[in-house]
Amino acid sequence: MSAFIQQLPALIGVIIGALGSYLAVMRGDQARFRREQEARWEERRLVAYTDYALSLKTTVTLTRRVAAHLGNDPHPQPLTPTEAASHLAEATDVRSSSGEALLMLGTPEVVQEAHGWAVTVRDLEHSVHTRSCTSETWSALLEQQRTARESYYAAVRHDLALPPGHSGRWEFPPTQPM
Repeated sequence: MSAFIQQLPALIGVIIGALGSYLAVMRGDQARFRREQEARWEERRLVAYTDYALSLKTTVTLTRRVAAHLGNDPHPQPLTPTEAASHLAEATDVRSSSGEALLMLGTPEVVQEAHGWAVTVRDLEHSVHTRSCTSETWSALLEQQRTARESYYAAVRHDLALPPGHSGRWEFPPTQPM
């Protein structure tokens, strides 16, 4: 028995060392798992944010093309309201689907900014349907849409801890007649 008692401190040291190593490895694995899980959710949020932005941008482009047909926008590819109707309906369906992902994954701030942008896009779409929009009114609505888009992108960048980005406002030189 005395040999066992003499070995007991070493045995306790081995048990404590093994337990400590186990706990250290477990904590490290848990921390790595949390980081990986957070990165996955961040990627999913980015996809949801991007999909929603693209769906709104599709509607904006289509309404600009219709406005060009009505003489209110300089878009180079005018589209009649009849030709645009099915495309706008499809864009609305895509926006509705991507909006659900945005609601599930987005932060309240991003969702609020997305709503503001969607309202201005709805106003753009409504203005080309009623055909009562003037060039000045159209320019003001387009400016509101651009401002709302910038606010949305700023909220997304803040949520994802991204650096500030470009406003997306590019001035193109006037086109020269051929």
